[in-house]
Amino acid sequence: MEHQLVLSSYIVEELKEVVRRKFPDKIGITDTLLAKMNYEFVYTPDILDKTLFEIRDAKDYPVLYTAILEDVDILVTGDSDFNDVNVEKPEILTSSEFVERYC
Repeated sequence: MEHQLVLSSYIVEELKEVVRRKFPDKIGITDTLLAKMNYEFVYTPDILDKTLFEIRDAKDYPVLYTAILEDVDILVTGDSDFNDVNVEKPEILTSSEFVERYC
């Protein structure tokens, strides 16, 4: 209730790609879920400044890059590749850390 979910175009496309690959008959459910959820939708640019930070998996760069660009306060992720990234903002937390600190 106190927080606003922010989803980037990159994250939404990645979600749809994974669902199409793993559960092709469930893509309609994904569309329904996204249509019913309350969130701010932000665009991930095609051309990224690759000098802001280093991350092991290049496919994760657009996620954090967009969060920085959009001035997101907290990035919630279960991806351990974000553990070694050093940025001032956003704060990078697992879902359990987020619940522990903010809920």
